[in-house]
Amino acid sequence: MGVYLSTPKTEKFSEDGENGRVRFGLSSMQGWRATMEDAHAAYPDLDSNTSFFGVYDGHGGKVVAKFCAKFLHQQVLKSESYAAGDIVTSVKKAFFRMDEMMRGQRGWRELAVLGDKINKFTGMIEGLIWSPRGADANERVDEWAFEEGPHSDFSGPTCGSTACVAIIRNNQLLVANAGDSRCVISKRGQACNLSRDHKPDLEAEKERIIKAGGFIHAGRVNGSLNLARAIGDMEFKQNKFLPAEKQIVTANPDINVGLHV
Repeated sequence: MGVYLSTPKTEKFSEDGENGRVRFGLSSMQGWRATMEDAHAAYPDLDSNTSFFGVYDGHGGKVVAKFCAKFLHQQVLKSESYAAGDIVTSVKKAFFRMDEMMRGQRGWRELAVLGDKINKFTGMIEGLIWSPRGADANERVDEWAFEEGPHSDFSGPTCGSTACVAIIRNNQLLVANAGDSRCVISKRGQACNLSRDHKPDLEAEKERIIKAGGFIHAGRVNGSLNLARAIGDMEFKQNKFLPAEKQIVTANPDINVGLHV
């Protein structure tokens, strides 16, 4: 999905940081795509004993990836479940919350700010590597209430993004994934997968897709999307009789919890 360049853009954006618990490094490169559609978030100090890292691989545009990089960690942090010590529930809610927040007048406006331009005929938002500033991690986010306005019936963006998040809290590591971005840990020199790709041909994904009224053609959902789970892609989440986790495409993350080694 998307336009390719004749030669890849190989300039890299790199960053590193550390605190008393962790050290991290990151690097990103646009590659063959005509525009950079990916984003990331790195917050070694999400709170006093928690570090948060997220990779968001956009498709069809960059605004959903940028939206997740700006807001997903905030929604984890502000959850009542998080305050009660239930990180699993707070992360799961945050993934679904991204889709909720991107609907309506306020969602449309926020996506417009994050994107490069808006098609005045269709209202579609079209989207540089981008990551929020570390100082913004703990900004208060309000309740994102419904607003009247010309885009109050905006159902959300047609582009989307994967989300692969790693949270380190004390000696615990949590990995949440929706899509085909991957998390791998090195354990005694061996690479161990901590996530799995959500492809349409997987039996569980295929069953949900078909039950929700979709189909798979050439390994793609409805012949177009080669992911079975993603944030955004609202055209695949329009069945009003099904909950969010049972839509053709869902933001429901797989969550893997274990000890941080």
